[in-house]
Amino acid sequence: MVVYSVYIVSKSGGLIFNHDHSIPKIETEKTYSFPLEYKLTYQNKQVVVTYGQRNGVMVGHVLLGVNGSTVNGRTIEDEKNVRDVFEVLENPENYPINLRFGRPKMSTNEKIFLASMFYPLFAIASQLSPQPRTSGIQVLEADTFRLHCFQTLTGVKFMLIVDPSQTGADLLLHRIYELYADYALKNPFYSLEMPIRCEQFESNLQSLLEQSEKAGVSSV
Repeated sequence: MVVYSVYIVSKSGGLIFNHDHSIPKIETEKTYSFPLEYKLTYQNKQVVVTYGQRNGVMVGHVLLGVNGSTVNGRTIEDEKNVRDVFEVLENPENYPINLRFGRPKMSTNEKIFLASMFYPLFAIASQLSPQPRTSGIQVLEADTFRLHCFQTLTGVKFMLIVDPSQTGADLLLHRIYELYADYALKNPFYSLEMPIRCEQFESNLQSLLEQSEKAGVSSV
C-alpha cells in the first residue's frame, strides 16, 4: 500500500498533526534553446513556472537547478560566483542551457491553510445530504490520489492520502485513530485542540505505515 501523507484536523478545523510518508519526487531536467518556452516569475521566494506546460514541466513547478548548479531563491549558487537567475535566462549567450524543474515542497503554512479549507467542505457536504445525520465526506478521489476521511464522535478528523489503486485505507485510518487514543489522548502533557507533539505517537505511526506497505493493511 502506498501512503502519501496523514493529516489530523481538530473539531474546530485546525491542523494539529501532519506526517508526510511517501511523497514522490517529481523532477524534470532538459537542455533548452533560446528563447525559453516557459514564463517564470519570482513568487514566495521561488522561481515558479506561471505559463507553459510541456515535457513534464507544469505550471506551479519551480526551478531547482541551472547547468548543474542549485537555485536558491532567485540566485544561482556555484563554486565560482552567485548570479541572478533571470539575468542568466534572459541572455541568449548562455544558451543552450540545462534546467531542472520540480514540484515545490508544501510549506507548513500551506498545509494549515488546506486543512482549514477542508473543514467547511466537510460541513457543506453534510448539509447537502438528502438524509439526516450524514457522516460528511468519507472519500475524495482524483486521478493521482485518493483522500479518505474518518471523523470521530468528538469531531476530530483523520485524513489519509493514498495511491488511488490501493485498498484498505478505512481500516488503516481506524488503526491510526487507535494510536492517537493510546499515545496522544493518554499523554498527561497533551491538551485537546493543540498540535500533537508526541514522540511515541509519531514513531508508532511510522512503523504502522511501513508495515502496511510491506505486508498489507490486513496484517496491521
